Amino acid sequence: MPADNDFIPLNIAILTVSDSRTLETDTSGQLLVDRLTEAGHRLADRALLPDDRAILTEQFKKWIDDDDIQVVISTGGTGLTGRDITPEVLTPLFDKEIPGFGELFRMISFKFIGTSTLQSRALGGIANGTYLFALPGSTGACKDGWDNILQEQLDARHGPCNFVGIMGRLKEQ
Repeated sequence: MPADNDFIPLNIAILTVSDSRTLETDTSGQLLVDRLTEAGHRLADRALLPDDRAILTEQFKKWIDDDDIQVVISTGGTGLTGRDITPEVLTPLFDKEIPGFGELFRMISFKFIGTSTLQSRALGGIANGTYLFALPGSTGACKDGWDNILQEQLDARHGPCNFVGIMGRLKEQ
C-alpha cells in the first residue's frame, strides 16, 4: 500500500492484565489509550482483569468475535513468573502468529534495558481477522511497543506496507 493513502482510524481495545492495578493506577493501559487516540484511532473498549486463564480467555474471545474491533492490545502478564499467563491464553486463540512482532519488540527493548529483555514474552497474532498484541506491563515497554512498532504498522499511510493494508484479506481461505 503506498505511503500516501488516507489515514484509516481503527477500533482498538486495550486490556490490562494485573492482579494489583486499578484503572486509576494503570499507567501502562492509559499510555496506550492516550497514544492510540492521539494517533486518530478509536478506543473500542478497555478492561483491567486479573491473571486468570478463564477470565482472560473469555475477554479475548469476546473482542475477537466483535466485528467492530480490529485490534486488541494487552499489557501485562508476559513475564516468566507463575502468574504471567497472557501468552498461554492468547496463543491457542491465534489463527496465525506474527513471530516478528515479539522479535522486533525485544530488539527495540534491548536498546533500553539490555539483556533484561529476555524476560519479555511479547507476541502478536491474528484471530478471526483481529490483530492481537501482548506487551509487557511496564509503561516503558508499552511506549516502546507503540512508538516503535504499532504506531506505524496500524497506519495505512506507512510504507512500503502495514497491517492496515491487508486487513480485508485476513479471513481469506
